[in-house]
Amino acid sequence: MAGQLLLVDDEPGLREAVQAYLEDSGFTVDVASNAREGLELARQKLPDLVITDIMMPQVDGYQFLKQLREEPQFKGLPVVFLTARGMTSDRIQGYTAGCDAYLPKPFDPDELVAIVTNLLKQSAARVATGDGEGHNIADLARQIADIKSMLTQRGAIAQSSNPIKLDFTPREQSVLDLVVDGLMNKEIARRLETSVRNVEKYVSRLFVKTSTNSRTELVRFALENGLNTSMTRGGETDE
Repeated sequence: MAGQLLLVDDEPGLREAVQAYLEDSGFTVDVASNAREGLELARQKLPDLVITDIMMPQVDGYQFLKQLREEPQFKGLPVVFLTARGMTSDRIQGYTAGCDAYLPKPFDPDELVAIVTNLLKQSAARVATGDGEGHNIADLARQIADIKSMLTQRGAIAQSSNPIKLDFTPREQSVLDLVVDGLMNKEIARRLETSVRNVEKYVSRLFVKTSTNSRTELVRFALENGLNTSMTRGGETDE
């Protein structure tokens, strides 16, 4: 099962070997040598899964995972810990921190591929059943209702006297327009003839670019700054 992965490890030899094996297994792999680089790459690439070492200088894997989970677009991102510390207490600490799998070094690369493949399948299944919207059903329904209510009062929302101009790709603009129209990710995916996972990535990018944390905040921000267009565009290639 193909997927976009982010590998974070401060050991160059191991990093290169794991990257090569994962790429030979059909995955796209971006690499970082520390947590700071890893967080920046995660924001840029929005990977489907992160593999990270625990024992790293300055910011360790536990802190890195905490930083990821503090950002809304990464709350459900699968994370695999790689570590030389394989004691039961270490594994418990890893799972308590919120990792999805824990693989002690040295490890069989085939086992890593199996773990990654399984986690990606689970993530895809959550998307297919509607759990991939990034919120629980009740919260998502509330946000959609808030957006629809906001749209009925669109004229009452004052536009900023100094509107912010942001550089969106054509596809990001299309997704933003449809989010502003109150559509859910599945509906947006059908409208733009793309996958729900791609829509999730674009919505996450919009959260990052607008410094918002929910669809309701995103819609209000877009209306206040005139960021939505009068007509949505379709047929662009994914960027």
